[in-house]
Parts: sequence; C-alpha cells; structure tokens
Amino acid sequence: MKYWVGTTDNSWFKYLRDARPDEVNFWQPRGGATYADLTPGSLFLFKLKRPYNHIAGGAHFVKSTALPMSMVWDAFAVKNGAATRSTFESMIRRLVADPAQIDPVIGCTVLSEPFFWPESLWIAEPVGWSGSIVRGRYYDTLQPDGAALWRLVEERLQRFAAKDSDPERYGKAMLIRPRLGQGGFRVVVTDAYRRRCAITGESTLPVLEAAHILPFAESGPHETSNGLLLRSDFHKLFDLGLVTVTPTYQIEVSSRIKEEWFNGKAYYSLHGRKLQSIPDQATDRPSAAMLQWHNEHRFRA
Repeated sequence: MKYWVGTTDNSWFKYLRDARPDEVNFWQPRGGATYADLTPGSLFLFKLKRPYNHIAGGAHFVKSTALPMSMVWDAFAVKNGAATRSTFESMIRRLVADPAQIDPVIGCTVLSEPFFWPESLWIAEPVGWSGSIVRGRYYDTLQPDGAALWRLVEERLQRFAAKDSDPERYGKAMLIRPRLGQGGFRVVVTDAYRRRCAITGESTLPVLEAAHILPFAESGPHETSNGLLLRSDFHKLFDLGLVTVTPTYQIEVSSRIKEEWFNGKAYYSLHGRKLQSIPDQATDRPSAAMLQWHNEHRFRA
C-alpha cells in the first residue's frame, strides 16, 4: 500500500495542532497536486521543515483539486491553518505568480481526521528522504523503507491517535473510508457534479453550493450521496421546501412560490424536467431514500 509523506509548513502544523479540527486543507499556492497513487483513505503524513525535520502527524487523504481562494476559505475557514480570512489571503498572495489576481486558483487537498503527535512521538527524517524533495514523496509498505517507516507510524497510531477514535481505523496497512467534514463535503460534491448545478447546469463556480438533501442538523451525513450541487437561489428554495427532486431525478417546483410571492416564472419553467447534471459514479449520485425523505418531509407541494 502506498502512502504519502508531505513537506509541511511548520506554522500551518502548529496552528492546526492547537485547533484540533475534524479535517484540514493542505493547500498549495499554484494549483492542485494530483496524488495519482493515493486513493480516498490513504495515509498522508506531515513532515515538518527545518529546524524540525520530523514526521509529526498526518491525516487521511480524501481528494485533491484546484479551487478559487475565496471558495477554499468559505469551505474550510480556519481549517486552512489561518485564524482569519485576511491572514489566509496574505499567505496566498505572497506565493502566487500574480498577487493582484482577484481570486487566484489554488491547490486544495482535503484531509480528514488529522492527528498531531506530541514531540516525544515524532519520527526522525525517514530513510530515502532527500534534501532536494520539495513537495514530498511516496512510500510503499511493500518496499523495505516504506515498511520500516510504516512500523514506526503504526506503533504511534496505536499509542496516541486511536485513544480518541475507533481503534480499528488505525494501525493497519489498509485503506479506510475517510469521514468527511463540512469542507470536504463541499469539495467532493462540487467535483462529483463536474462543477455544474444539478438543476440548471449553471457552471459559474462562485454561485454554486453543496446542499444536503437530509440536513446535517437532522443527522444527514456528509456524504456525496446526500448532496446536490445547486445554484445559490435553488439551494435556498430546496432548503425551504419550495423545490425538490424526486427519486427518479425529476425536478418539482412548489405552487407556494406563486401563491406567496406572486412570481417564480423562471423556476416553473424547470418543473417536471430531469436534472441537468448528475455524478458519473453511481455511488456519488443522490440517494433515492434521501430524495424520498425530502419529498415527504420538506417539500411544500
């Protein structure tokens, strides 16, 4: 099994170690790294820069993509490793090619369930690490250096990280299903719908939002199958129960819009139509059970 050891900014690590979030964004200033050999659930370790030069923690890989800086902040906020939006923006603008660009696109690597070891458990710079490595490198548990490092990681996970989590999720050379947070949910839903509104096909990214079908506040999971990518006005109408989607992906618009606001012509033109965009992967498509719940418990017919 392959896993990644990534060169990690020391201040980013320290801020998030103190914050203890459920997810983090391991961002880069110039577009997204693909991490082609990582699959969701793979281990992504944090290797600090000088003067530390130690592996000090890690997380589980979810997805890597590229998004506008504003959307990255809206999705992750302080989980980007900065206390305020202005601090985050200044960090980005110091590193991008054109600091004057209105909303630069940056790399966004979503990592779930991060763990931050105390210094006594840090792992010294591993075998095979070179001073010329800028981003990081893969290790493989089937190779001697990767297996040796994995044993050290495994021992620390069993001693420290598992104390606050399900022990079965740690310490084994195997993939797990990463648990998404709110930011990760937004990113994976956005990409699953190919950055197009499910209802209208709109592709202007700043107005697209990831909507929960069964609300998170009512025990709805942060899972792609519980999500729809919607234009912001349709997101509001969906949450209010003035628009719904049937389990067969048919759009329904409530008569209440006209009755209460004497308007809605643009919305009624979509009534009865099929969704314009659905995910390619069957497992990412909206759950029929979740849609049925919305039809029965939220939609104001």
